[in-house]
Amino acid sequence: MSNPGKKIAKKVMEHAPEPVKDKVKEKVKEKVVDDFRDNVQDGIQSKVTEASEKLERTKKENADQVHSKAEDAKEKVQDVLLSVREKLGNAKEAGEEFQEKVSSSNKSRTKIKGVTDIKSSMDIKSSTQIKRSENIKSSKNIKSMTS
Repeated sequence: MSNPGKKIAKKVMEHAPEPVKDKVKEKVKEKVVDDFRDNVQDGIQSKVTEASEKLERTKKENADQVHSKAEDAKEKVQDVLLSVREKLGNAKEAGEEFQEKVSSSNKSRTKIKGVTDIKSSMDIKSSTQIKRSENIKSSKNIKSMTS
């Protein structure tokens, strides 16, 4: 209870008749306790309300920051993906050009014989590999079409 309330309570106690003083004293104590309880509740309620408002403000600020950071991250990821896409496109083109060069060089090689295509002395038939007159087929060895 505030100071003016105490002063008023003291004045009432001084001027109250003797038989009523006890009742007045109890009523004043009850009033002081009720006022104190109300003041404490109001104080606590105002602190809770203030904390709740502060929490709400902080929550909104954090949400705004999260959304802005998410937008920044999204833009960065898109930039990276676009650069990767361009690099893959360049690599694909380079690979295709390389493939064309390799295939065109393979075509020109078929016209020119390499070292492996030249016959060596081992590939030439010897006199033992030449067919003799006995090994040559005659008309008797040819199968006929009659059945």
